Amino acid sequence: MPTACGRAQASLRSLPPTQTGVKNECCVRLGGAATGLAAGAIMPAPPQAQRPGTSAAFTREAAAVLKNRMKAKIKAGEPVFGISIMFPSPHLVEIIGLLGFDWVLIDCEHGSMGPEAVEALALAAERHGMAPIVRPEVNRPDLIARYLDRGCMGVQVPHVMTKADAEAAVRAVKFAPEGMRGLARGTRAGDYGFLGDGPDMVRALNEETLVCVQIEDREALDNLDEILTADGVDVFFIGPSDLSQSLGHPGNRSHPEVRAAIADAFARIHAAGKASGTPGDAAAAAEHVKQGILYHYTHSQNLVAASGRAYLEAVGRGG
Repeated sequence: MPTACGRAQASLRSLPPTQTGVKNECCVRLGGAATGLAAGAIMPAPPQAQRPGTSAAFTREAAAVLKNRMKAKIKAGEPVFGISIMFPSPHLVEIIGLLGFDWVLIDCEHGSMGPEAVEALALAAERHGMAPIVRPEVNRPDLIARYLDRGCMGVQVPHVMTKADAEAAVRAVKFAPEGMRGLARGTRAGDYGFLGDGPDMVRALNEETLVCVQIEDREALDNLDEILTADGVDVFFIGPSDLSQSLGHPGNRSHPEVRAAIADAFARIHAAGKASGTPGDAAAAAEHVKQGILYHYTHSQNLVAASGRAYLEAVGRGG
């Protein structure tokens, strides 16, 4: 006896392609309770809604998909919380999204991801409403463009030491007139060309992409007041680890000189009316929120370690 799936496929194959949409595109498996069908029964997938081409209605609809809710929260003065990923695991990104985090930092400076992995992680983040933000290896426009074209919604640029460095990062992220990012039709960032490559797409992507610059060197502290005047930067991020090294106390973030430098940097950022950011565990993030810091993340491996230790302690295996 042919199975239900076999009968459904045979029925679909008997129809011309114009009636099936895509030849041999079969079906979706649905539970009987929700559909009135026996559990595991097969029904044809619903036809795709006709795309309205490049009409104004479709452009507006597509542009709405590009909304960066994380950036909107920052602009509204609300804190956002993320997790950094250093290895290519879309599954872990999806779990982070299901937990309710606002964004994920895809770390290509210290991690093991290339462009293909970055694209997969961006897809996983978008599926659960998180903003995928990439940290490129260096402040270089070709690297930044490659990651943005694959769907990342912003960058966290390391080792920005001067106003010129910050302005270069903005130019790499934004299309003209705000920057000189390469304009290409058909990328993920532009919904594969359905947004077109005209003014609507340019405006939408310029508005929704986020630019975060990292202040993590003694030279950057010396130039901070001037860096804060760079147009187009959304977040000024204090990187405590590299900063401790630059100040002569590598790895010692609690050294009085490092702590004083970080506190002074935040005071200057906030006095300029700018958004700040820094990493930290849950306790540190809670304290940072009280200080007016808006952009927060911790590392995925730290979450796993904390949860694992708590589990082992609960079952009497804590070390």
